[in-house]
Amino acid sequence: MTMLPSLLMIGAAMGGGQVQSPRRGDQMRAFEARRQGRLLPLPEIEARVVPTMRGAQYIGFDFDSDTAIYTLKFLRNGSVIWVEVDGRSGQIVGRTGR
Repeated sequence: MTMLPSLLMIGAAMGGGQVQSPRRGDQMRAFEARRQGRLLPLPEIEARVVPTMRGAQYIGFDFDSDTAIYTLKFLRNGSVIWVEVDGRSGQIVGRTGR
């Protein structure tokens, strides 16, 4: 006998039938912060950072809504480079990789 149906029913009763992933929650917080003018739009962040990464391929980003930090990811010569950018100011606050 499996517990999965019971767990699904309990989860639906507790959460109104909707399960929200942490990533979806970050997206919603980012959307609200951007709408309220507390966060720069991603295209502006990318426009500031991507040109500074000559010889690297831009492969995407992550966003941490708790810190308002965008982490832009690049690939250069087989190495991954992470550039952390403050989403409020657009300033680079950290970098790992070469």
